[in-house]
Amino acid sequence: MKKIESFQVNHLNLKRGIYVSRKDAVDENIVTTFDIRMKEPNREPVMNTAEIHTIEHLGATFLRNHSVYDKETIYFGPMGCRTGFYVIFKGDLKSNDVVYIIKEMFYFIMNFNAPVPGADIRSCGNYLDMNLSMAKFEASKFYNEVLCNLTDENLTYPD
Repeated sequence: MKKIESFQVNHLNLKRGIYVSRKDAVDENIVTTFDIRMKEPNREPVMNTAEIHTIEHLGATFLRNHSVYDKETIYFGPMGCRTGFYVIFKGDLKSNDVVYIIKEMFYFIMNFNAPVPGADIRSCGNYLDMNLSMAKFEASKFYNEVLCNLTDENLTYPD
């Protein structure tokens, strides 16, 4: 079987950051998948499902309500390895093109002080698995340590 692209990334040297994971053609359009890596793989403890789930609800809500990115967002969701998230945007984009919106989203999450959108029995299949405090902690850590200090090393996959 062919090894998929995300399994070909050198996780030994992968830092936290924002990376172009792949680009796909949909009819005549390009969509770009970004790897939002919040934890260094196999070197840092992964996030628990409750904070990941909360970040997913908040991030998706933020993007779908954004004045520009509401129509540019295809998908936002967690990685199975629990080290980050994937976001898919319309367009043939580079990491630098989305730094501002990713920073804005994590700033929103780290400062969120209301009931988590969609965290109720009618709206979510696992509504009890939420942890807003830890979601805010993880968002703040990523925002302050990584997003406010980005270099090429945090924006381009290692060889």
